[in-house]
Parts: sequence; structure tokens; C-alpha cells
Amino acid sequence: MIKFLLMVNKQGQTRLSKYYERVDIGKRPFLEADVVKGCLSRKKEECSFVEYKDFKLVYRQYAALFIVVGISDTENELSIYELVHNFVEVLDKYFSHSELDIMLNLDKVHIILDEMIQNGHIVETNKNRILAPLLALDQMSEPH
Repeated sequence: MIKFLLMVNKQGQTRLSKYYERVDIGKRPFLEADVVKGCLSRKKEECSFVEYKDFKLVYRQYAALFIVVGISDTENELSIYELVHNFVEVLDKYFSHSELDIMLNLDKVHIILDEMIQNGHIVETNKNRILAPLLALDQMSEPH
């Protein structure tokens, strides 16, 4: 099961966080800082799967952004690794995939995540089906 997904920049600033398991609001900044510090300090040659406390971390770097996913011990790391890549491809397809686009359109990024992951489980990987609700919203908001 997916516990959380974080998108952070190279400076360690959280740009997006989505939790699928309850974590107290007061504990989230400490968890995020610890997780991010652990992932950012690793070398490029090192494995992208990390044991962390009672769960595992899967992360990938894309340009200036890191995407970190916390998963249960029973979840398949490779499937999550590919999910992260698929998520980035969907972002690329919809945005020009700059950190600024993501920052200015967090609501749309959350819609994309909600189409892909529900209750900590992967429910959709088809890029066209993931983007369909956003494209429909865009069409409705266009002036006629």
C-alpha cells in the first residue's frame, strides 16, 4: 500500500505532499524533512529503494525534482518505481513539466494523483484516461 507521495526540489522544499495513511499534521514536517534528507543525500549510483523505519521509500529524480513514495513492506518496489515514471509522463503530457507549472497548478496535480491512486492503491495507469477529467474541465472553462 502507498502511504504517501512527496514531490520535493533539490533544496529539500516540499512542493506537493499527498498522504494515504493518517499522519498527524504536526508530525508531517518532521517526517518529510527526515525522508527527504535521506533520499537527497544518496548518490546517483545508489539504489532508489530505501528501508525507512517500518516502511520503504521509492524515489526518482527528474531534473530539479525528486518524487518520493512511502510504501508498506508488502508493496512491490518496481511497480511503484514505474508508477512514479508514469506520473511524471502524465505531468509532461499536460504541463511543460517545470517546477513553476506544478506550483501554480497544484489543484490539477492533485486531480492527476487522485485519478491514479485511491486509498493508497494504484487504480489507473492509462495516460489518456488519467487526463480525461482535466481535459473535460479545461474544455468547460474555455470561453466559447
